[in-house]
Amino acid sequence: MATTTREAIPTALRNFIDGDLLDASTELLRVLGYESDRTLELSGDALEFINEISETDPSTRRDTQSETRFRAEVNSVKIIHQVTDDEISLSVSSQGFLMDDLASFDKGHNKSFVFAAVELKRGEYSRGQYAEFTREVNKLFQSPCVVVFKTPENLVTIAFVNRREHKRDEKRDVLGNVSLIRHIEVADPHRAHRDIIEELSLDNMLEWMDEHRKPKNFDGLLAAWLDTLDTQELNRRFYRELFRWFERAVEESKFPTNQAKVIPAEEHVVRLITRLLFIWFIKEKGLVSESLFIEEQIAPLLKSYDAESGDSYYRVVLQNLFFATLNTPIGRRTFSRRNQTTYRDFDRYRFRQEMTDPDALVDLFAQTPFINGGLFDCLDTEESVKRGGYRVDCFSDNVTRKNTLEYGELSIPNRLFFDEFGLIKLFKRYKFTVEENTPAEREVALDPELLGSVFENLLAAINPETKETARKRTGSYYTPRFVVEYMVDESLVASLSDKVQPSDGDRDFLRDRIRYLLDYNDAFSDGGELFESEEISQVVEAIANLKVLDPAVGSGAFPMGILHKLTLALKRLDPANREWERLQKQIAVGRAERAFGVLDQRDRDERLKGISDTFQKYRDSDFGRKLYLIQNSIFGVDVQTVACQIAKLRFFVSLAIEQNQTTERNDNYGIKPLPNLETRFVAADTLIGLENSVQGILAQTDAIVDIQTEITANRETYFHANNRHHKLDCVNRDTRLRKRLATALKKVGMPSSDADKIA
Repeated sequence: MATTTREAIPTALRNFIDGDLLDASTELLRVLGYESDRTLELSGDALEFINEISETDPSTRRDTQSETRFRAEVNSVKIIHQVTDDEISLSVSSQGFLMDDLASFDKGHNKSFVFAAVELKRGEYSRGQYAEFTREVNKLFQSPCVVVFKTPENLVTIAFVNRREHKRDEKRDVLGNVSLIRHIEVADPHRAHRDIIEELSLDNMLEWMDEHRKPKNFDGLLAAWLDTLDTQELNRRFYRELFRWFERAVEESKFPTNQAKVIPAEEHVVRLITRLLFIWFIKEKGLVSESLFIEEQIAPLLKSYDAESGDSYYRVVLQNLFFATLNTPIGRRTFSRRNQTTYRDFDRYRFRQEMTDPDALVDLFAQTPFINGGLFDCLDTEESVKRGGYRVDCFSDNVTRKNTLEYGELSIPNRLFFDEFGLIKLFKRYKFTVEENTPAEREVALDPELLGSVFENLLAAINPETKETARKRTGSYYTPRFVVEYMVDESLVASLSDKVQPSDGDRDFLRDRIRYLLDYNDAFSDGGELFESEEISQVVEAIANLKVLDPAVGSGAFPMGILHKLTLALKRLDPANREWERLQKQIAVGRAERAFGVLDQRDRDERLKGISDTFQKYRDSDFGRKLYLIQNSIFGVDVQTVACQIAKLRFFVSLAIEQNQTTERNDNYGIKPLPNLETRFVAADTLIGLENSVQGILAQTDAIVDIQTEITANRETYFHANNRHHKLDCVNRDTRLRKRLATALKKVGMPSSDADKIA
């Protein structure tokens, strides 16, 4: 029986294990249908390769920074082969296909495909580095060049760059964004990597051209490759599968009812998805044990585990992971004692009686750092249900099978996670990447930003106003990415150019330079070269003082776009974070001075030390840039509570991926706990106005200003709080202060309805 392409791919990939890169690459391409004898034997050294391929005289060619970096990281570069019309004809005919117009396969702008193999010197490389290296190789060829990279650790990356004809010079191509199948573990390739490689086979590409009525030539083949590597299509496919699971989970799960506050089933399920997706991303960084998501390993640790009708996986494993692990400092992690009233202490391990080996399960939890951030706060109230409280997560020792019948229990069957269509199985079918894709380079994997479109659709599906329309669509409800990027760019260019004084007095040129600064597709490190030193200081200061509010935040696409572009600008203008650190300390001191009498000297000193520690540890990282942009500049409001939850998820992931973990358990594995974003993303209806807003603006007595200052200081304290009790103290204090504010506003004549809305 003949071996299929799908069956042959794993074997072909294993050839890369300590084998000859050129031979292994040739065999993989043969399996995919791209065979050729057209090759060119070169010395292999990166510089000699460039000199032999380049049309420019080596004695007159100037090395670019990107070429220098390429040469420094590359051991060898070799041409695998070139596929022309002749090879396509031979390959297709050998498969028994008939294509009447095959003779015209080379009649188009592109005349062939080139395949090259690059052996790298080090282990893992960033997506941006691979993109830069891919462009360097493609600069040398007039035809599209697919590059196969290999690291010493046997990680293989396949890279492809979009090309289009130059509008003014038909002999040149413009190199666009780069698509990557990155870090394929050839010894045991991820299913998603095997799937995408199979889709790129010549047979599948020819079928794609037929289906989409594209010309059967190398232009059509280029379009087929680009479409197959399109992350938006990958995202839509993931959403369709996730939405089917979402509807199933709503139908088959049970959630608390008949109490003071009842959460719709759809909201429960979306919250579960957000929590698990966050965990899946940090699992990519090695911060969560893989064993927790392997049924064969976790089932023996649970008493009477029933794969079909049981529900112990969610209750005993996931809830303990959510609340007693991710939301609890490592030193506080322990089991609750049911003979005391500790069921209200939601950061203790529970359900010990349902574990066969509690120590083994806790050992798996112990590999995870304390994350904080609010995403894993248990939403049960301190008060009991009988006293007007409510249970959302039901993570309480006093909530048992016997006494939950009256209020309805929370039960999510094991099958929803592990059967053929379960959520864990769904996640494992896709490759996730913690690096956010940009317009300039993208990895063929699910990234944090692209998942925003998934949640836009889920939000639409649970919103009564859009529910029916969203359920009938298949993943295109969200605002298109290019529209969001346009909105972000125009907003920032207008705002920043208005706050900076151009050194030459030419404000139009300043706007052009700021637009260049925010463009991923322009030079990647020379943004600062277009600005004078005084202008750089002004731009960085303008960014530090910027305030951005999205009144209908949805899944956070617009504020995330703002975060990405401002981070990019700061990286180009202030690569060592010196000016950014100075400004953050200045802001912190100013905030402390305004809150004099509210914050004591110890609080002020701790906040300044926190800033110093952050930049000392993340001097060359985006973590400090993102953290203080989120703290000081970015805010969102949405009428849907779950929308704010999703927006916070995206910001949490964006911060988490910038951190570098260690093996030091006592140092929380090197992870800085995430801030609390409840005061940055607020559930409210921005369309409800004040009856007498002018009076509200004028009613600024000293007493009112003092209360507002206290509220602001308390919310900054809450932003950094990293344990449940500290958070509750801040929440209770905020409630008291808002009541005082409402009373003070009424005393100066503001209508009660307006005063209550403001407070």
